[in-house]
Amino acid sequence: AYPTYRPLPQINVTILKGEKGDRGERGLHGKSGKTGATGSKGQSGLKGQKGSVGAPGERYKTNYAAFSVGRRKPLHSNDYYQTLIFDTEFVNLYGHFNMFMGKFFCYVPGVYFFSLNVHTWNQKETYLHIMHNKAEAAILYAQASDRSIMQSQSFMLELQDQDEVWVRLYKGERDNAIFSDEYDTYITFSGYLIKPSSEP
Repeated sequence: AYPTYRPLPQINVTILKGEKGDRGERGLHGKSGKTGATGSKGQSGLKGQKGSVGAPGERYKTNYAAFSVGRRKPLHSNDYYQTLIFDTEFVNLYGHFNMFMGKFFCYVPGVYFFSLNVHTWNQKETYLHIMHNKAEAAILYAQASDRSIMQSQSFMLELQDQDEVWVRLYKGERDNAIFSDEYDTYITFSGYLIKPSSEP
């Protein structure tokens, strides 16, 4: 006996398609791929605007200080007191000597050695003060004479931070002057640190 054939209905699948479902959760991050080849260099960009000035940095700390300056021009004391300004810089370690003001500023407290050398002027008095801040620390003096001579003064000072050491001419009753010329340096002022206060 043969089975009876029964035809089955065909179903249209497109009619049974439902609405789009919600997006699923993100999968795990895959492994990194291999590094690609380096690309060609791009064109230079436009120059940026100048940045603003930064905050002042801390002062460089050192246990050294030394200077040696000179003057190639003569000087007469036209005023009662006149600061001696120097125009030649031999040594100015870390710029502690201000050439514009004619003053050495102490940034490393300690014991210093200073020396001043000048050439006197014929028939004129030579009278200078080596100043420690606003007080006279030492005097260099030579009476008026028919002959000009080299005159010197040297001494030691213990300085604190921001102390100043400088030279001034003092005008008394007589003309006061020191000699030099543009070819040779007759006037010199030097100083250096012997022992900083930070050392025992």
